[in-house]
Amino acid sequence: MNGPAEPPDHVLLGYDASQSSERALGWAVREAELRGLALVVCHAWYWPYPFRRHDDRALEGVRAMGAAIVEEGIAMAREVAAELDVRGRLVRGTAPAALLTAAGTAELVVLGARGTGGFDGLRAGSTAIHVPAHTDRPVVVVPPASFPPRDDGIGIVAGVDGSPASEAALEFAFTEARARGLAVTAVCGWWGPDARPGPGRAPFTDPDTAGDRVRTRFENTVARHRAAHPAVPAETRFVTRRPHQALADIARGATLLAVGDRGCGSSPQTLLGAVTRTMLHEAPCPVAIVHERPAEGDRT
Repeated sequence: MNGPAEPPDHVLLGYDASQSSERALGWAVREAELRGLALVVCHAWYWPYPFRRHDDRALEGVRAMGAAIVEEGIAMAREVAAELDVRGRLVRGTAPAALLTAAGTAELVVLGARGTGGFDGLRAGSTAIHVPAHTDRPVVVVPPASFPPRDDGIGIVAGVDGSPASEAALEFAFTEARARGLAVTAVCGWWGPDARPGPGRAPFTDPDTAGDRVRTRFENTVARHRAAHPAVPAETRFVTRRPHQALADIARGATLLAVGDRGCGSSPQTLLGAVTRTMLHEAPCPVAIVHERPAEGDRT
């Protein structure tokens, strides 16, 4: 079953009734309200066996269970926001394929970090990794649990490394912070060969000078975005640590961590950079994976 025709822009929620997807539903409802958009609750169903003629009844039963999950998600969203335009979409196929198909005109995709499959202790399932790797839409991945909110003013954290994708993530962070009335903390974790202490340093290098250059570029990048969003409080954190360690520590208890899909050391063939993949598994809060903005006309 599908609801009314989807609007050209909407928030797309991947929903499978798991704990993570229920938490993602709350996030998606809030995003749709903040953006003034409809919410589309999407569920994928599939028949994992070779189809035989007498399997029709069982096949219809699986489809009906999927339809019931969509209706459940719609009802839960309307309980949270009665005035929100909520629609359903049931797609036959695997969850990653269904969400990638449905994401075509979405402004934002929201999904849980892991679905009903997987195993105990799994932090990020295949869908949470596959979807942000293969769509150009921003994707927010919501873990099944997170730390209590911080009391030190850190609301939205953005990882910044000078790559085009990290600049897009920083812009996303400022936009989210403005809508939610929060502050932005921009983080640059610098761990180049010049930053290593002791005998591991590269020869003929001055770590202080190299670090100053990186810090200056980082501060200038953040300053441009701060000037474009003067109402949003913002701070910078330049940390001489591996980026994933710095981000995981600073984002503990934050509302959101925004990162680019791949950083400045990644090859063009890389779908998700190493830091981004690590954050999907280790981030202590919801993670937004943001792509370098496609050129006008590339968006389908």
